[in-house]
Amino acid sequence: VCVCVCVCVCCQSADIDERAIRREKPEELVKALAEAKADAIKLNLVDGCADRDIRDPPTLLITSDQVVVSKGVIRERPRSMEEAREFIKAYSGDRALAVNYVLLTNLSTGATKGGWDIPEICFHHIPVEFIEEVVGTADGVRGLPRELTEKLIRESLEVNS
Repeated sequence: VCVCVCVCVCCQSADIDERAIRREKPEELVKALAEAKADAIKLNLVDGCADRDIRDPPTLLITSDQVVVSKGVIRERPRSMEEAREFIKAYSGDRALAVNYVLLTNLSTGATKGGWDIPEICFHHIPVEFIEEVVGTADGVRGLPRELTEKLIRESLEVNS
């Protein structure tokens, strides 16, 4: 199913201390983190959702979190390149679960919907030489590569000015 939608997108960091939020079960942890991100962003919204016209499309807030469970250990975003390499070594020849939770909040009505996605990942043996050659910025290994994203945003803004 392919759906084409025209939307206006705004990205904002929740700027929360994720390590301060703890849960024993990974499903509960990612849900609590996504909810905390939504709460933090809603507190900082300058957008006046109250004076919206009923014909306006709804304003939707999407927050999410992901952890990986390997050998019974919940692994969050690595804090360093070395920790990222340690994680990769631990995954070698094993299975892991990527536990994701996505929370959608309709800021126009306050209604929320959330759900989990938990794919199992099967890793072949990963040679140590390959792991040691993992290169790039720490942000790129952790997820969203900040430097590249900033560069592309700057370039896009230059084209439109």
